[in-house]
Amino acid sequence: MTQFVRVGARKRVDESQEPIVAEIPAVGPEYSPHSGAISGLPDIPELGAPAPEESMAPSPSNARSAERHQIADTELGVSSVALGTSVFGWTLGIEMATEVLGRYRELGGNFIDTADSYASGRSEHLIGSWMREERCRDEMVLSTKIGRNPDFQGLGAAGIERAVNASLRRLRTDRIDVLTFHVDDRDVELEESLSAVDALMRAGKVRYLAASNFSADRLLEARVLAANGLPRFSLLQTHYSLLHRAEYESELALVARAQGLAVMPYFALANGFLAGGYRSRASIVPSTRGLRIGAHLNRRGARVLSVMDRIAGDFNVQLATIAIAWLRAKSSVCAPVVGVSSAAQLDAVMAASDFRLSRSDMIELDRATAAN
Repeated sequence: MTQFVRVGARKRVDESQEPIVAEIPAVGPEYSPHSGAISGLPDIPELGAPAPEESMAPSPSNARSAERHQIADTELGVSSVALGTSVFGWTLGIEMATEVLGRYRELGGNFIDTADSYASGRSEHLIGSWMREERCRDEMVLSTKIGRNPDFQGLGAAGIERAVNASLRRLRTDRIDVLTFHVDDRDVELEESLSAVDALMRAGKVRYLAASNFSADRLLEARVLAANGLPRFSLLQTHYSLLHRAEYESELALVARAQGLAVMPYFALANGFLAGGYRSRASIVPSTRGLRIGAHLNRRGARVLSVMDRIAGDFNVQLATIAIAWLRAKSSVCAPVVGVSSAAQLDAVMAASDFRLSRSDMIELDRATAAN
């Protein structure tokens, strides 16, 4: 395990390392109008049945041995950081996405997060093709989200079944380790949605269930239904970072602890701002994403970057490592979901698995970002 030791002289981060400046694209890839040709992928028709089991036999791996953390009370053991794949098949084509997946695996990662709406299903297709080629399906813990794909909109029972079957075909697998409700569909009774997942679990197609973008009261409602025999949520995906704290740290954190939910924060790097790549408005490209980054170019943003710069200098790590390590130290957090735009950026992301912030550094970061 890598050891990080505080040194007397403050060392600067190795400037030769590629900074992480892109966490999500300018606009959401879920509804990208781009064709496969633009992203380097051919148009992808619906695939046939999942690949035979013998074709998925494990191949020799160069992956380093990594610590695994059990998700809540499940049987899933995962790495400390989940790989976000929202740009796969959109701004990242086959070659670059394959490089990212390979490097993530080499660094000990095994928790892949995707959705049926990412690049209209191309993200799932890329992941499935890579797992089949590398014969590593059994090494990976696979999480996918449903509810936002225009072909299977919402969380009605029939739509859930069709969405899951389509995801299984694209992912070339016979089961989904974690199925996530991407939205809280208030137009459908929660009991109906959970009953549909129950049938899929009984069929062996889904192992565990997660919620994304659910309010505290809806999580409580779901737990009541679970007490009556329906599947319960084991994980929660939510927007949470050094610069976006209040939404989670109020009611959601209390419910997550009370229900034993494993939390997967997304936007962990605040669209790349917390990686330190944006210090002035001149460095921001005009776009939807640029507007989100620009919202942090204020006194509070400068204050947190100043604290992070000091910690980075003390330990010779990148700012992205610090931002993720701060999340990992928080109660109930299981694995932050982090996306990258190149394989080289994963070194700083995965370094957070071994890096621990001191109590005084945690307090300083908390104070710098308290006003959310």
